[in-house]
Amino acid sequence: MDKGKVVKQEKSSRKPVRIGISIGDINGIGPEVIMKALNDPRIFMDCMPIVYGSTKVFSYHKKNIRGEFSFQVIDKAEDAKRKKINVINIWEGELEFKLGEPTEKSGQYALDSLENATKDLAAGKIDVLVTAPISKDAMNKNGFKFPGHTEYLADMSGQEEALMLMVSPSMRVGLVTCHIPLKEVTNVLSIDKISAKINEFNASLKKDFGIKRPKIAVLGVNPHAGENGKMGEEESTIIKPAIDKVLNENVLAFGPFPADGFFGSANRANYDGVLAMYHDQGLSAFKALSFDEGVNFTAGLPIIRTSPDHGTAYDIAGKNKASGDSMRNAIYLAIDVFRVHQQEKEYNANPLAISEKKENRRENRR
Repeated sequence: MDKGKVVKQEKSSRKPVRIGISIGDINGIGPEVIMKALNDPRIFMDCMPIVYGSTKVFSYHKKNIRGEFSFQVIDKAEDAKRKKINVINIWEGELEFKLGEPTEKSGQYALDSLENATKDLAAGKIDVLVTAPISKDAMNKNGFKFPGHTEYLADMSGQEEALMLMVSPSMRVGLVTCHIPLKEVTNVLSIDKISAKINEFNASLKKDFGIKRPKIAVLGVNPHAGENGKMGEEESTIIKPAIDKVLNENVLAFGPFPADGFFGSANRANYDGVLAMYHDQGLSAFKALSFDEGVNFTAGLPIIRTSPDHGTAYDIAGKNKASGDSMRNAIYLAIDVFRVHQQEKEYNANPLAISEKKENRRENRR
């Protein structure tokens, strides 16, 4: 068994997780990857999908994927049925489609879907949220004032920031800074900010992934991690002191490591997570190694949210070229994290009962 891997257990006897899915930009590949991810009856063993959008969107897009896709219309999340793809119509009348092009209308649709889904998430009508890709520019034209889902959900949760994690079967990559210009990165880095992100990462690896004693690799920000000050001093004046600070708090963080060689080295397998200093430093390597299977996970919030690790991909919208793998993995990661949280609650309520369940499972495997 891989270190830290969450194992799916006896799902057939469990209540399916209520998965709320926001539809994203209808002119991109969001609807297509949702259909491809859900078009497998085995997924209903684990979840009850509830899509916030319109049946007209799926009727329009399914003509392009040349496959069967059946769904049922519901008025509200409470009406969702098991072993069905449930769709809530949140728009009336005809919709405007311009495949491959972000428009003000498509931005409004995406914002409506997201707001309806997060409202139900806050009300406990769904258990987790999975978001399809959006166009920030199209949504900004409709009053969306955030750089992305991560910042929006942090604000909705009453927090200043959340931790963006990219997750695949082989790695977990977190970011200290996210959607800001590269020229501003070193200006916002500080000992407190980096140490806070390390602590958030450590807490998420424990709480969300069930890793009892996680080890985190921290990257430098300059080439060759500054090379002893020859290429920058942030490593010695900011990043290393932040690592030392959390080590004194009993958090296993190490580094700073040069980013260019770290992802390709065998040393990566020795860590449960990698903390990058800025967006492209972490995500370029992650997507090169795990593009079709990667998942974006928002850590550090009181809610569970995942999304595929790709964007709207307007260039292939409507061409039946998009893969549903990342969206499917996003759904399963949300389920796994929810199950880990459930198990922790059960353990805290009755640790003896959990021990008895584990012993029974061991007996059944013999």
